[in-house]
Amino acid sequence: MTVESAKESGGKRIFWTAVRGLRAILKSEHFVLYVTLLFFAFLVPFIPQIAKPGNLSNLLSNIWPLLVIAVGQTYVMIAGGIDLSQIAVIAVTSVIGAAVMTLGVDSRVFEGTILWGTIISPDGGIFAGHVWSMPAALIVMIVTGGAIGALTGRLIASFSLPAFMMSLISLLFFSAFAVWLTHSENVTNLPHSFSLIAERGYGGFLSWSALLAIGVTFLAHIGLSRTVFGRWLYATGMNQSAAKISGIPVNRVIVLSFVVSGVCAAIGSILYSARLEMGRPAFGDNMNLLLDVVGATVIGGTSLFGGSGKILWTIYGVLLFVLLSNALNLMNLSFYAVFIVKGCVILVAAFLDVWRREASSK
Repeated sequence: MTVESAKESGGKRIFWTAVRGLRAILKSEHFVLYVTLLFFAFLVPFIPQIAKPGNLSNLLSNIWPLLVIAVGQTYVMIAGGIDLSQIAVIAVTSVIGAAVMTLGVDSRVFEGTILWGTIISPDGGIFAGHVWSMPAALIVMIVTGGAIGALTGRLIASFSLPAFMMSLISLLFFSAFAVWLTHSENVTNLPHSFSLIAERGYGGFLSWSALLAIGVTFLAHIGLSRTVFGRWLYATGMNQSAAKISGIPVNRVIVLSFVVSGVCAAIGSILYSARLEMGRPAFGDNMNLLLDVVGATVIGGTSLFGGSGKILWTIYGVLLFVLLSNALNLMNLSFYAVFIVKGCVILVAAFLDVWRREASSK
């Protein structure tokens, strides 16, 4: 073998080794984390303020509610569906929870609403001033979120409706319902104990929002990886017909996945409402939030086709999507430019999902 042919052979080996290494990285479950770290390192020289403590604190505060909601979306997507109704759940639970514990409202604004005289009175909400007003409101919000999720999931499972269509109907109906409840007015004057959720908590380091989000994420991880329900969820998403033949209660699994999604959306509503210190019916019109939830879940690696996904992947997806949103905002781009960029990123994630499915089947 000549020196030239040896060099050529060595070059080919290096090239194919690099190609195999790139494929291994693309297939790695930590791929999105690597991209996030590289993206952050790339942004720092061009947008220095992104690494400042104040901005990093803002990043963290945006991560927690989005993470909780995306965890619920992960459950539904693993089961082979999608839940577009989450932002409507946020809107309804935000309004109802605030109405239960408000310390007082403007009677001229609310006396024409369905809530006046039932949940809200001139003295405030039905639990206004009570020591248990805030815990009672949280329970009402979580139960309401779970009930909406159960209704959506039951209709999908019982009538074999496409999850996209049924959850879209729920989005439209409950978004309008939240606006109708208060005639599009925000419910304010909430107890200080509720707003404390969004303030710094344990040791002055983590906020109570962070502790709540971490707890929900941990429980969701255990539910997927350590329970029979988690195994049923993956089996349902992979092949519903085969799952039914195997004795898996597919309809129940679908309903429960939407219940989890609704509960997670309600907890996200708690975190957002505590930060804003109000119940806000306009959450149902926030399509940017819906885009962030679905985008973060898909970018993390949860398959649009069902049967594949992990809570860890969703964490990575949320980190990347929040960082991307923050960078776009710091660049002062117009809202349509932000939507275009986010859409392109989701498209790339969808293509990557298809590529991974094809690669795993070979």
